[in-house]
Amino acid sequence: MTILQILHTIVLGPLELLFDVVYALALKATSNPGLSLIFLSLTINLLVLPLYRRADALQEEERDQSLKLKPGVDHIRKVFKGDERFMMLQTFYRQNNYKPYYALKGSLSLLLEIPFFIAAYHYLSNLNLLNGASFGPIADLGAPDNLITIGRISLHLLPILMTAINIVSGIIYTKGMPLKSKIQLYGMALIFLVLLYESPAGLVFYWTLNNLFSLVKNIFYKIPNPKKVIKIICSITGIAILIAGFMFFTGIRRKALSLIVALILQLPLLKKYFIKAGKNVTDKESHIGDNTAKVIFYACCLLMTILVGVLIPSAIISTSTPEFVELSDFHSPLRYVLRTALMAIGTFMVWFIVFYKLSSDKAKKAFSLGSVFMVFCAVVEYMFFGKGYGNISSTLKFDLPIEISAKEYLINFLVLSLVVGIIYFIWKKGKSELVKAICIIGCIALAVMSFINVIKIKNETAELKVLSEQRKLEQPEFTLSTTGQNVIVLMMDRAIGALLPYLMEEKPELKEQFAGFTFYPNAFSFGMCTNVGAPPIYGGYEYMPNEIDARADESLKDKHNEALKVMPVLFMNEGYKVTVCDPPYANYKWNPDLSIFDEYSGINAYTTTDKFNDNDENRIAQNEQILNRNLFCYSLFKICPVFLHKEVYNDGIYNYADYRYRYNDDGWNYGYTPSGIYTSTGVNGDFISSYTALENLSSMTKITDSDENTYLSLANGTTHDVTMLQEPEFEPKNEVDNTEYESEHAVRTAPDHKDLQLTTAEQMEHYQSNMAALIQLGKWFDYLRAGGVWDNTRIIITADHGRCIGLDLLTGDGISSEELDPMSVNPLFMIKDFGSDEFTVSNEFMTIADVPSEAFKGIIDNPVNPFTGNPINEDRKNDDELYGIYSESSIEKNNGNTFMDPKRFSIKNQNIFDVDNCKVSVK
Repeated sequence: MTILQILHTIVLGPLELLFDVVYALALKATSNPGLSLIFLSLTINLLVLPLYRRADALQEEERDQSLKLKPGVDHIRKVFKGDERFMMLQTFYRQNNYKPYYALKGSLSLLLEIPFFIAAYHYLSNLNLLNGASFGPIADLGAPDNLITIGRISLHLLPILMTAINIVSGIIYTKGMPLKSKIQLYGMALIFLVLLYESPAGLVFYWTLNNLFSLVKNIFYKIPNPKKVIKIICSITGIAILIAGFMFFTGIRRKALSLIVALILQLPLLKKYFIKAGKNVTDKESHIGDNTAKVIFYACCLLMTILVGVLIPSAIISTSTPEFVELSDFHSPLRYVLRTALMAIGTFMVWFIVFYKLSSDKAKKAFSLGSVFMVFCAVVEYMFFGKGYGNISSTLKFDLPIEISAKEYLINFLVLSLVVGIIYFIWKKGKSELVKAICIIGCIALAVMSFINVIKIKNETAELKVLSEQRKLEQPEFTLSTTGQNVIVLMMDRAIGALLPYLMEEKPELKEQFAGFTFYPNAFSFGMCTNVGAPPIYGGYEYMPNEIDARADESLKDKHNEALKVMPVLFMNEGYKVTVCDPPYANYKWNPDLSIFDEYSGINAYTTTDKFNDNDENRIAQNEQILNRNLFCYSLFKICPVFLHKEVYNDGIYNYADYRYRYNDDGWNYGYTPSGIYTSTGVNGDFISSYTALENLSSMTKITDSDENTYLSLANGTTHDVTMLQEPEFEPKNEVDNTEYESEHAVRTAPDHKDLQLTTAEQMEHYQSNMAALIQLGKWFDYLRAGGVWDNTRIIITADHGRCIGLDLLTGDGISSEELDPMSVNPLFMIKDFGSDEFTVSNEFMTIADVPSEAFKGIIDNPVNPFTGNPINEDRKNDDELYGIYSESSIEKNNGNTFMDPKRFSIKNQNIFDVDNCKVSVK
């Protein structure tokens, strides 16, 4: 970052974010870009009104003092000259407690207006959603208004109207002021006219509204008792918000928020009653020294800067650093932490202090106490609440919508109330030194924790740089022979077996493309995440989770790598040409570390994910834009009260007004947002990275006439990184609307299966993404048939686990919360053997650990694990019960010698269709 970028982020970044959040909330309420600009202007002006009022008071104070000193100054300037004049003026100012730089107070309002103007100019000029949006007579808020057209000449009316209002406001405001002040204001009005004349109408409209607000404010200042009028207006506005909230808002939480806002707007009118009832807070703690209170305020600002700007962002990145690193465009993720830190500095160390400095002495005491409340509540929120929302992606979205119970709301309210009560009691008792010490110690502790996180990120980033160079070396390519034998193992991450009958019924052509496959619906996986489910696929039954845990003197990483190498090494030893693509979690890295195969010259290893996305640069740029903006918002989400979590999180958008408009028409919008069961905006970038690899399977395939045998292992995440797709093509689109299609396909059927109705976005995403994967595999299979390598190829398609998506397709009896949902351990399992040409279904019990035996069948007699010497077979499938576990899915956390905190489950009687066969909490 350059110096200018750093200064922009510190000074203007918080203001632009404030504009964005307010505008997004207004847009959500009004669905009208123009009305939202009115709301934005009103809100910002009300928020900064105390700041401007204080600035005006200081300006008036300086002006009165200057007028008082003017006769003496004029006399000295008339009588004395040179150094003598300078010395006399200095002495005169000192005697009257006046410093020359106090003259800047006269320009304080202007100085405050400059950053707000620049921030508004930058924000609204780049707000894409204004482009093409109309409002009243304004045809396009994203372009100059052109409201007056005379022949070929177009005049922009809004800048002229803005200037006229500004001048009228200035006339009222500067009445009785010296000429210097009038020239300053009128000059600024003309400067704004020049600067904004060719600006987008939305920006000029916003600034016109600001000037209109200023005009009304100046009129209020001239009427008798303006404070009382403002208090009454605030009260009426609050009542209106309350009524509107209860009429138009749905849900208790939003109605409660409207009630809170309404009550806050009653405070100005009721303030005197609170004072009479028991004096305000600042009177009660007036024995706290000004200097001590100031130190406490600064310490709290510093602590909030470290917590929000460094600790929280570094903590989330350090939990899974590889997810925040783009190997195809390598940069350290610490740059996101840096930008968040700068935003925090701007918020807490600049603007908080600006408000503090411009406050009265009495208000400064209140600021100090308020900052202590803020700090302690923020720390408690971060440490103890908001922990159970599930896995979060690198774009700071949870897998599922966050759900908060009434009990959680109540507990959080009681805890925060207790914290505030204790702090107030300590403050009232005059224990300010204790508070100061806690804040200073807290700053040191958070700084140390942040430093540890940063070092961890730095070390992991260094390792990832090696992987980044590794990925750039070669394009993936694999060979299939027309005369030899080809064995292919496809691991479709999280592909759900129970969906297959419905998918093939909806797309009958799939049955023809998958002719030769046998589908095994009675299939079982040993876990619900990749780190548990992948090892049995590649290594067989001795890599079931119980067996892995039994080898407690070896690391999970080593056992995982060993499992990944079993089939490639055995096929290599058998003389096969071996290719491995995207081995999951190789070397326990989120992005597979292909170096685990370096010692084997007969094994070619590649990554296919991200290799074929022609729009990948756009994806990277959009993700970077999201992180640069939303990481700071995520920090605020982690420290705000629970009742605000859903509002701040905003379904992972974090009130980003332009979230859906950050792309050009030629590329993908990677701001994926479902807006119901049938519609969505944008695409899931991870889905595109995997999906494009499936689209390019044919281009990666090299068909030869040699009699060389080949083995291919390929893993893909199309069925894992799900997204909503446009039907009936089941293809990704920036704007998806399946309302019409789903009205005709609301109930999906399959022979001998119960009807399927998809009632949630998650169900729809999984169904459509599984369909998309099958369609692309079908196209590849057609290519293999045309190339003459179908009959001599064995293909095994499986998944490491299924997914619980609220569908009961296997047992038909309903799944209680205390039972295991079989769909979460029901992976897709299909086998096409050499020479087979019909699609069949078999209810034979299969597990993902059967894959190696099925791959070796008829090729390697009595195969033996090359690393342990144990036989590879399917004997363990006949055990009375087979055991699996649910454990932490993150390999950043779950990377010891045994799986951490496993929740065990079992399947018996070789039948996954009977819920009584599935048990949890098995030791």
